[in-house]
Amino acid sequence: MARYEVHGVKLRVPGKAMNAGLRQALENGNYEWNERLALTRHVTPEDRVLDIGAGVGFISSIAAQAVGGAQVVSVEASPLLQEVLRSNLDDNGAQAARLVHAAVVPDSHDGETVTFAVTGAFWASALAGHETGKAEIVTVPAVKLSALLEAHQPTIVVMDVEGAEVEFCEQDWPACVRLLILEIHTSKYPPAVVKRIFDGFSAQGFTIMPWGTRGEVITLQRVYDESGAVLR
Repeated sequence: MARYEVHGVKLRVPGKAMNAGLRQALENGNYEWNERLALTRHVTPEDRVLDIGAGVGFISSIAAQAVGGAQVVSVEASPLLQEVLRSNLDDNGAQAARLVHAAVVPDSHDGETVTFAVTGAFWASALAGHETGKAEIVTVPAVKLSALLEAHQPTIVVMDVEGAEVEFCEQDWPACVRLLILEIHTSKYPPAVVKRIFDGFSAQGFTIMPWGTRGEVITLQRVYDESGAVLR
Protein backbone atom coordinates (compact mmCIF):
# COMPACT_ATOMS: atom_id res chain seq x y z
CA MET A 1 0.00 0.00 0.00
CA ALA A 2 1.65 3.23 -1.17
CA ARG A 3 1.34 6.38 0.96
CA TYR A 4 1.33 9.98 -0.27
CA GLU A 5 0.61 13.47 0.98
CA VAL A 6 -0.92 15.77 -1.63
CA HIS A 7 -1.59 19.39 -0.62
CA GLY A 8 -1.94 18.40 3.01
CA VAL A 9 -4.17 15.38 2.33
CA LYS A 10 -2.83 11.99 3.42
CA LEU A 11 -3.63 9.21 0.96
CA ARG A 12 -3.12 5.48 0.93
CA VAL A 13 -3.45 3.85 -2.51
CA PRO A 14 -3.52 0.09 -3.18
CA GLY A 15 -0.68 -1.02 -5.45
CA LYS A 16 -3.09 -2.92 -7.70
CA ALA A 17 -4.97 0.36 -8.37
CA MET A 18 -1.87 2.21 -9.63
CA ASN A 19 -0.06 2.81 -12.88
CA ALA A 20 2.96 4.95 -13.76
CA GLY A 21 0.94 8.04 -14.72
CA LEU A 22 -1.12 7.98 -11.55
CA ARG A 23 1.96 7.43 -9.41
CA GLN A 24 3.71 10.41 -11.00
CA ALA A 25 0.68 12.67 -10.47
CA LEU A 26 0.54 11.71 -6.80
CA GLU A 27 4.26 12.19 -6.31
CA ASN A 28 4.50 15.61 -7.98
CA GLY A 29 1.30 17.03 -6.47
CA ASN A 30 -0.60 17.31 -9.76
CA TYR A 31 -3.20 14.69 -8.87
CA GLU A 32 -6.70 16.15 -9.48
CA TRP A 33 -5.24 19.64 -9.17
CA ASN A 34 -7.76 21.27 -11.52
CA GLU A 35 -10.67 19.85 -9.53
CA ARG A 36 -9.02 20.92 -6.27
CA LEU A 37 -8.50 24.50 -7.46
CA ALA A 38 -12.06 24.75 -8.77
CA LEU A 39 -13.53 23.48 -5.51
CA THR A 40 -11.40 25.56 -3.15
CA ARG A 41 -12.13 28.73 -5.13
CA HIS A 42 -15.91 28.39 -4.82
CA VAL A 43 -16.76 26.31 -1.75
CA THR A 44 -18.13 28.04 1.35
CA PRO A 45 -18.66 26.70 4.89
CA GLU A 46 -22.42 26.54 4.20
CA ASP A 47 -22.11 24.17 1.25
CA ARG A 48 -23.01 20.49 1.06
CA VAL A 49 -20.68 18.61 -1.27
CA LEU A 50 -21.45 15.45 -3.24
CA ASP A 51 -18.36 13.78 -4.73
CA ILE A 52 -19.36 11.32 -7.47
CA GLY A 53 -16.46 9.06 -8.44
CA ALA A 54 -14.57 9.75 -5.24
CA GLY A 55 -11.64 7.41 -5.92
CA VAL A 56 -9.40 7.35 -2.85
CA GLY A 57 -11.03 10.42 -1.30
CA PHE A 58 -8.77 13.34 -2.22
CA ILE A 59 -11.49 15.77 -3.32
CA SER A 60 -13.84 14.62 -0.55
CA SER A 61 -11.10 15.31 2.00
CA ILE A 62 -10.46 18.77 0.51
CA ALA A 63 -14.20 19.48 0.72
CA ALA A 64 -14.38 18.31 4.32
CA GLN A 65 -11.67 20.79 5.30
CA ALA A 66 -14.00 23.58 4.18
CA VAL A 67 -17.46 22.37 5.15
CA GLY A 68 -16.89 19.64 7.75
CA GLY A 69 -17.16 15.92 7.17
CA ALA A 70 -20.87 15.75 7.97
CA GLN A 71 -21.59 17.89 4.89
CA VAL A 72 -19.72 15.58 2.48
CA VAL A 73 -21.03 12.49 0.67
CA SER A 74 -18.51 10.35 -1.26
CA VAL A 75 -19.80 7.98 -3.93
CA GLU A 76 -17.48 5.34 -5.35
CA ALA A 77 -18.32 2.20 -7.31
CA SER A 78 -15.05 0.24 -7.24
CA PRO A 79 -15.07 -2.57 -4.65
CA LEU A 80 -11.28 -2.30 -4.56
CA LEU A 81 -11.41 1.22 -3.10
CA GLN A 82 -14.09 1.01 -0.43
CA GLU A 83 -11.85 0.23 2.55
CA VAL A 84 -9.08 2.63 1.57
CA LEU A 85 -11.55 5.43 0.78
CA ARG A 86 -13.09 5.13 4.24
CA SER A 87 -9.63 5.01 5.82
CA ASN A 88 -8.40 8.06 3.92
CA LEU A 89 -11.46 10.08 4.87
CA ASP A 90 -10.98 9.14 8.53
CA ASP A 91 -7.25 9.91 8.46
CA ASN A 92 -7.99 13.39 7.12
CA GLY A 93 -10.53 14.31 9.78
CA ALA A 94 -13.61 13.47 7.72
CA GLN A 95 -14.91 10.68 9.93
CA ALA A 96 -18.44 12.09 9.61
CA ALA A 97 -18.41 11.98 5.81
CA ARG A 98 -20.86 9.48 4.36
CA LEU A 99 -19.63 6.83 1.95
CA VAL A 100 -21.95 5.36 -0.68
CA HIS A 101 -20.75 2.22 -2.46
CA ALA A 102 -22.52 2.43 -5.79
CA ALA A 103 -22.22 3.43 -9.41
CA VAL A 104 -24.38 6.40 -10.31
CA VAL A 105 -26.67 5.59 -13.23
CA PRO A 106 -29.21 7.58 -15.27
CA ASP A 107 -32.84 7.34 -14.26
CA SER A 108 -33.50 5.20 -17.33
CA HIS A 109 -31.41 2.38 -15.84
CA ASP A 110 -33.42 -0.72 -14.98
CA GLY A 111 -32.21 -2.79 -12.03
CA GLU A 112 -30.48 -2.45 -8.69
CA THR A 113 -27.02 -3.36 -9.98
CA VAL A 114 -24.81 -2.43 -12.93
CA THR A 115 -21.64 -3.82 -14.49
CA PHE A 116 -18.52 -1.80 -13.71
CA ALA A 117 -15.04 -1.94 -15.24
CA VAL A 118 -12.19 -1.87 -12.70
CA THR A 119 -9.03 -0.81 -14.54
CA GLY A 120 -5.34 -0.98 -13.66
CA ALA A 121 -5.42 2.65 -12.48
CA PHE A 122 -8.43 3.53 -10.37
CA TRP A 123 -8.94 6.96 -11.95
CA ALA A 124 -9.92 5.30 -15.25
CA SER A 125 -12.46 2.83 -13.82
CA ALA A 126 -15.93 3.37 -15.26
CA LEU A 127 -19.30 1.90 -16.03
CA ALA A 128 -18.77 -1.06 -18.33
CA GLY A 129 -18.64 0.22 -21.89
CA HIS A 130 -17.01 3.52 -20.92
CA GLU A 131 -13.63 2.08 -19.91
CA THR A 132 -10.38 2.46 -21.80
CA GLY A 133 -8.06 -0.54 -22.01
CA LYS A 134 -8.11 -3.78 -20.09
CA ALA A 135 -10.43 -4.09 -17.11
CA GLU A 136 -12.00 -6.53 -14.69
CA ILE A 137 -15.78 -6.46 -15.08
CA VAL A 138 -17.67 -6.66 -11.78
CA THR A 139 -21.25 -6.14 -10.63
CA VAL A 140 -21.84 -3.27 -8.20
CA PRO A 141 -24.86 -1.57 -6.62
CA ALA A 142 -26.54 1.08 -8.76
CA VAL A 143 -28.03 4.37 -7.54
CA LYS A 144 -30.01 6.63 -9.83
CA LEU A 145 -28.80 10.19 -10.12
CA SER A 146 -32.16 11.74 -9.18
CA ALA A 147 -32.43 9.57 -6.06
CA LEU A 148 -28.91 10.52 -4.98
CA LEU A 149 -29.54 14.24 -5.45
CA GLU A 150 -32.89 14.05 -3.68
CA ALA A 151 -31.48 12.16 -0.71
CA HIS A 152 -28.51 14.43 -0.06
CA GLN A 153 -29.58 17.85 -1.44
CA PRO A 154 -26.04 18.97 -2.33
CA THR A 155 -25.17 22.54 -3.25
CA ILE A 156 -21.93 21.52 -5.00
CA VAL A 157 -21.48 18.36 -7.07
CA VAL A 158 -18.03 17.20 -8.18
CA MET A 159 -18.39 14.54 -10.85
CA ASP A 160 -15.79 12.39 -12.58
CA VAL A 161 -17.63 9.51 -14.19
CA GLU A 162 -15.44 8.69 -17.20
CA GLY A 163 -17.90 9.37 -20.00
CA ALA A 164 -21.23 8.80 -18.26
CA GLU A 165 -21.75 12.56 -17.92
CA VAL A 166 -23.35 12.43 -21.37
CA GLU A 167 -26.27 10.51 -19.88
CA PHE A 168 -26.68 12.90 -16.94
CA CYS A 169 -26.73 16.26 -18.72
CA GLU A 170 -30.35 16.05 -19.83
CA GLN A 171 -31.86 14.92 -16.54
CA ASP A 172 -33.59 17.24 -14.09
CA TRP A 173 -31.20 18.70 -11.51
CA PRO A 174 -32.75 20.10 -8.31
CA ALA A 175 -32.46 23.83 -7.68
CA CYS A 176 -30.25 23.25 -4.62
CA VAL A 177 -27.24 22.43 -6.86
CA ARG A 178 -25.58 25.82 -7.39
CA LEU A 179 -22.22 24.60 -8.74
CA LEU A 180 -21.17 21.61 -10.81
CA ILE A 181 -17.52 20.65 -11.32
CA LEU A 182 -17.09 17.89 -13.87
CA GLU A 183 -14.40 16.39 -16.00
CA ILE A 184 -15.49 15.81 -19.56
CA HIS A 185 -13.67 13.15 -21.55
CA THR A 186 -13.23 14.40 -25.09
CA SER A 187 -11.17 11.36 -26.09
CA LYS A 188 -14.33 9.30 -25.66
CA TYR A 189 -16.69 11.32 -27.86
CA PRO A 190 -16.76 13.84 -30.74
CA PRO A 191 -17.55 17.59 -30.60
CA ALA A 192 -21.25 16.93 -31.27
CA VAL A 193 -21.46 15.08 -27.95
CA VAL A 194 -19.60 17.87 -26.14
CA LYS A 195 -22.24 20.23 -27.52
CA ARG A 196 -24.96 17.91 -26.23
CA ILE A 197 -23.43 18.03 -22.75
CA PHE A 198 -23.28 21.83 -22.65
CA ASP A 199 -26.73 22.21 -24.21
CA GLY A 200 -28.22 19.79 -21.70
CA PHE A 201 -26.78 21.53 -18.67
CA SER A 202 -27.67 24.94 -20.12
CA ALA A 203 -31.30 23.83 -20.31
CA GLN A 204 -31.06 23.07 -16.59
CA GLY A 205 -29.96 26.63 -15.83
CA PHE A 206 -26.19 26.06 -15.71
CA THR A 207 -23.69 28.34 -17.44
CA ILE A 208 -19.92 28.35 -17.66
CA MET A 209 -17.91 29.67 -14.72
CA PRO A 210 -14.47 30.63 -16.10
CA TRP A 211 -12.83 30.62 -12.66
CA GLY A 212 -12.30 26.92 -12.12
CA THR A 213 -12.63 25.82 -15.74
CA ARG A 214 -9.35 24.53 -17.14
CA GLY A 215 -8.80 21.93 -19.83
CA GLU A 216 -11.33 19.13 -19.49
CA VAL A 217 -12.34 20.19 -15.97
CA ILE A 218 -15.45 22.33 -16.44
CA THR A 219 -17.07 24.46 -13.74
CA LEU A 220 -20.74 25.31 -14.26
CA GLN A 221 -22.68 27.76 -12.11
CA ARG A 222 -26.44 27.83 -11.68
CA VAL A 223 -28.24 31.00 -12.73
CA TYR A 224 -31.20 32.10 -10.58
CA ASP A 225 -33.73 34.87 -11.15
CA GLU A 226 -34.61 37.56 -8.60
CA SER A 227 -37.08 35.24 -6.86
CA GLY A 228 -34.45 32.53 -6.44
CA ALA A 229 -35.90 30.25 -9.11
CA VAL A 230 -33.57 28.58 -11.60
CA LEU A 231 -33.33 30.65 -14.80
CA ARG A 232 -33.79 28.27 -17.73
